[in-house]
Amino acid sequence: MNIILSNADPVKLKTACLVVPVASQKKLTGCTAELDAAASGAIRDILKQGDLENKLGASVMLQQLPGIAAKRVLLLSCGDKAVDAQGFDKLADAMAKALDNPAIKDAASCMTEVDVTDRNPDWKARSLSQALVANGYRFDLHKSSKAEKAHLTKLTIHNGDRKLNKAMETGIARGIAIANGMQTARDLGNMAPNVCTPTYLAKHARDLKKTHKSLKVSVLNEAQMEKLNMGALLSVSAGSEEPATLISMEYKGGKPGQKPVVLVGKGITFDTGGISIKPSAGMDEMKFDMCGAASVFGVMRSVAELGLPINVVGVVAAAENMPGGKATKPGDIVTSMSGKTVEILNTDAEGRLVLCDALTYISKYKPDVVIDIATLTGAVIIALGHHTTGMMSNTDELADELYQAGADAGDRCWRLPIWQDYQNQLASNFADLPNIGGRAAGSITAGCFLSRFAEDYKWAHLDIAGVAWKQGGAKGATGRPVPLLMEFILKRC
Repeated sequence: MNIILSNADPVKLKTACLVVPVASQKKLTGCTAELDAAASGAIRDILKQGDLENKLGASVMLQQLPGIAAKRVLLLSCGDKAVDAQGFDKLADAMAKALDNPAIKDAASCMTEVDVTDRNPDWKARSLSQALVANGYRFDLHKSSKAEKAHLTKLTIHNGDRKLNKAMETGIARGIAIANGMQTARDLGNMAPNVCTPTYLAKHARDLKKTHKSLKVSVLNEAQMEKLNMGALLSVSAGSEEPATLISMEYKGGKPGQKPVVLVGKGITFDTGGISIKPSAGMDEMKFDMCGAASVFGVMRSVAELGLPINVVGVVAAAENMPGGKATKPGDIVTSMSGKTVEILNTDAEGRLVLCDALTYISKYKPDVVIDIATLTGAVIIALGHHTTGMMSNTDELADELYQAGADAGDRCWRLPIWQDYQNQLASNFADLPNIGGRAAGSITAGCFLSRFAEDYKWAHLDIAGVAWKQGGAKGATGRPVPLLMEFILKRC
């Protein structure tokens, strides 16, 4: 997708389709008023006839308006209320869908002139760019007949103030990079689990390094992990023919000595539940159990593409959880890299086992903050549904940062407590702690488990089990929470 900025008169813009906002059907303003004047009131006449519903995101396509260079004009309704950031994202998405038309190869948009509460023009340019690129996503890797590519190949964003050009160009670049990161996360999540294995994820990291020289990549194999006493992580891959990998991607764009933001992703490339095997219905969706890792890959791509002035480390703990003769059994006790012993009461609570060793390992980077991302518990879906990421943290400041980043990115999270009351559920007669804390507050006790391995730094946990993929007809990975994490990183820049 080629997205550029233009200061040209919208009346004279030669394009297959020009998108203009309708903030009020009674009084036209900005580009829309200019176009209406050039077309001798044709737009007002259409609105008077009631062709455009007064609803956010509603649209009507006009053909060959007199006096206007564009072949088509798309009127996009802003509704009858003030437009906030979430509303503008919906407008951007509606525009992207309306422009996905075989007859429209290029388009122009005047949507940045919409007045959005607490948002500047560069943010609006970013939202439009992100929506356009994301809407063009197709996944056909495993199909013999390839999907039809997105029809739109070029978008021109109109800017009426040349002084804002640099800022808006930055917004466009950020929108494209975030959408590209989401595409990476979606691609990895959607791949068949016999293709996307821990070994494949290690190869993907190395391929990413070839594209982005600013990345440093290292991969630990099982023998190296065994030397580091990563007994918890290795207990998960014990029943599988596929070896586990621990992948590190370092990006150093900040000042020398600047402490990095460290992201840790759960990379269970397929989760049968192990000996505590899952029901067969819907088990195919357990290929999405590596979406936390996928989001880390996505963020590292976005950060590298933008060349951000910050240090970021992405670590992926990748394994396959299978039953087998050597598989970990309920009742087994393993020793983590930290030295803490863990009683395995349920082998389907495996994500926290790979993460706990990764959380110990990353202390070598002397992190400023650590965020782990995982499709960790089904319980978070019961608590928050499929709308919101569950978030836990040992630091109020970090929790507030993530909450605000999620709100600003339209990729929201909600904090859950990890009070001592919940920590008390993690008691074992035979080890330092069990890997589950009972049925009650399952998402919270999972977070409490992880917090035991993150006591030496500022840490947050994002449980994305409810938002990482969709079911049904729209089945597939969503690319979340790449937007949330990128907003968090961008604010820190």
